[in-house]
Amino acid sequence: MTPADHETDSLSSLEDRIQRAIQLVSQLRREKETAAEEAAEAKAEAARLADEVKALQAERKQVRSRIEKLLGQIDQLSSS
Repeated sequence: MTPADHETDSLSSLEDRIQRAIQLVSQLRREKETAAEEAAEAKAEAARLADEVKALQAERKQVRSRIEKLLGQIDQLSSS
């Protein structure tokens, strides 16, 4: 193998490694974008679910209050 052939092989090897690095960086950037989009969607879903939980807790409190009122009325009927 002549020195020129060796330099050509080294240059080809370097070009291949650079191309693989470029492909890897591109792939990682796409994956990062996808992950960021999924994180934003998950955050929005978490906020929606938190609002739903608050609404259900308020409804539960209202139902409990109404039941306690009805039980109080039943107690009044029983004690009369």
